[in-house]
Amino acid sequence: MINFGIVGFGLHAVKRLMPGFKSARNCRVAALSRRTLPKAQESARQYNIPLAFDSAEALCQSSQVDAVFVATPNACHLQDVLLAVKHRKPVLCEKPMAINAAQCRQMVEAAASANVLLGVAQVFRFEESTARLRDRLAAGQIGKPVFARSEFSFPGASGHPRTWIGDLAVSGGGPIADVGVHCVDALRFVLQDEVVRVSARGISDSQSREVEAAAAMILEFSRGTLATVSVSFRTEYRTPFELVGETGTLRADDALNVERPIPLELRRGGAGVEAETVSNHSAYTRQVEAFADAVEGKSEFPVLGDEGWRNQEILDAAYRSIKSGKVEDVLAVIA
Repeated sequence: MINFGIVGFGLHAVKRLMPGFKSARNCRVAALSRRTLPKAQESARQYNIPLAFDSAEALCQSSQVDAVFVATPNACHLQDVLLAVKHRKPVLCEKPMAINAAQCRQMVEAAASANVLLGVAQVFRFEESTARLRDRLAAGQIGKPVFARSEFSFPGASGHPRTWIGDLAVSGGGPIADVGVHCVDALRFVLQDEVVRVSARGISDSQSREVEAAAAMILEFSRGTLATVSVSFRTEYRTPFELVGETGTLRADDALNVERPIPLELRRGGAGVEAETVSNHSAYTRQVEAFADAVEGKSEFPVLGDEGWRNQEILDAAYRSIKSGKVEDVLAVIA
């Protein structure tokens, strides 16, 4: 049994991580940290977690913590990951891995130098929907993929519980950084291909402050697929995903959600020819179980730190494109 400590026990930990751990077969949450000890102790009592700390340093020092899950705001990821590495604790970092690729590289190199396991919590790699889309594409059901589309939007205007998502210094960006990273990673995973160039446009409004309120990206993959990514903090929750190939189309209207069953459809000639319904309900459980297995040396974690670094290089290129108005190359990751 691997004992996790969650650094930054906030909304995401409560809403997503704790339900995932509750069903896990090989790991549990043994510790948490929050900014003040009374708040940490309150959360520990509420969720029956043995240890409460008021700092990441104290949590990482604990001999009762086997692995660290970093769930702090994005700008804190670098210091929290480096702390875990310093104390030789395997560390799973929430997405986006950092606020720029240089920070990701620093994390990856530090973990490699210390021989410490570093993973990135790109949870949609543990979904049935993305796995089935990847399998169906690899089986040749739509031929060579020509176009791909991934969208992720949710209402994130003022009043959102994560008050820091509009603060550029803390978030590193708006919906491109927050949910665009999910779209980018899902496309890379399903297509089994890498992005080489990016063009992007973003729009702001009176509530978005320093970050974009909505954005669109075009990703050019190395084998020729053109993908579009649309993200926003201003619409209802939606996560459609579509692959258009030379001989057919695979699509799901809400592919990346973890709460409702997802119908997947294969279409040819303008008509549906095959359908199945899958569930992503256990994605968060699968993610922490996979990391625990990797900590115990039973298997390799499928989303290591260099994957988060690759995603961040794409996000960085998107933000460069918004500023330059040009197509930007994605810098290579040396891993």
